[in-house]
Amino acid sequence: MASRPGTPRLLRELNDRSALDLLVSSGPLTRTQIGERTGLSKVTASQLLARLEDRGLVAVVGEQAGGRGPNAALYAVVPSSAYVAGLDVGPNAVTAGIADITGHVAAEVTVEPGDASDAVSLVHNAVVKACRSAKVPLAKLHALVIGTPGVVDPRTGDVQFIYDMPHWHAGILEALRRDLRMPVTIENDVNLGALAEKECGAARDVDDFALLWAHRGLGLAVVLGGRLHRGFSGGAGEIGYLPVPGAALPEKDTESVTWGMPALAGGLGALAGADAVRDLAREHGFDEPTATECVRAAASAGASGGPFLDELATRLAYGVASVTIVLDPELVLISGELGIAGGERLIRRIQEAVGRICPTRPRVALSEVQGNPVLRGAVFAALDRARDEVFSS
Repeated sequence: MASRPGTPRLLRELNDRSALDLLVSSGPLTRTQIGERTGLSKVTASQLLARLEDRGLVAVVGEQAGGRGPNAALYAVVPSSAYVAGLDVGPNAVTAGIADITGHVAAEVTVEPGDASDAVSLVHNAVVKACRSAKVPLAKLHALVIGTPGVVDPRTGDVQFIYDMPHWHAGILEALRRDLRMPVTIENDVNLGALAEKECGAARDVDDFALLWAHRGLGLAVVLGGRLHRGFSGGAGEIGYLPVPGAALPEKDTESVTWGMPALAGGLGALAGADAVRDLAREHGFDEPTATECVRAAASAGASGGPFLDELATRLAYGVASVTIVLDPELVLISGELGIAGGERLIRRIQEAVGRICPTRPRVALSEVQGNPVLRGAVFAALDRARDEVFSS
């Protein structure tokens, strides 16, 4: 677009896109309201609405009563003009969601991978099952975004390394695109969790924030100036390898190579990963089957859960302090099943621990995303790509 400034066609495209984005975020709207909020004249607003109706992107959905004269027509984006899919892929389950172009989720399904050695078939089957549930033909999908743990190369978009998912490896992106015959994007799951926080969670009005993800392992996403920071090789946020007091250094074991990458042990993950948290909980008398259940029980146990939560908060505070000292974000969010299980009792303790060991003190808060944050982030990312294609074509 920058190569043809000021041309009538470019101006029409900009006006059309502005109106469509406005209708998605604030519709339905009348022609007059669209003109007022975009700064367009009534004539120009009428012309663009006619174009968008001809393209099947907007339609009249009702009327707004006014004063004198006929009621004004209300316009909205046609939901069925395009659909997208988002996936949250983990070692134990794959959750797929289908949303229309307005962002309404039409269906969400979860499938178990079993012993699936073919990642392409696993994704294909999950998407097909979700499409059937939503009654949406696969051909109507304009974008698919997949959230996975591990490292994704930002230069190629392909998977580099996923510790406990051996069938996800370099080359999987192109194989998925060939199989599904649609635009496919793979993104780190914690990054998608941060995107969900920016779109509909606790970071809606924050441009610089970090998201500490406590689940099976630890992850970190960083948003600076409203944009995800992935790092040169995609390794930004692998905070589980952070050297910290009380844990062995995360040195490479060159004799233990996992899918092309040397294994790493030690670091913050050895103190605050799920296995370490479960061991810590048992030392404090909490013997629930999983780390998440132990944390939830401690958060509900009153004073008896305090010592365990204090120690857990101190361990997580190492990660919060490290990103705070380097980047000084306005906000650090705690998410992931284990982090959310601790609730506000854990958040308060993390905030206090960070204040003791860090020269600056960011606001620490709990995730506010409802439902599956990785899936929601994947859907938001897919919508962004689909709208660029559909609205600008």
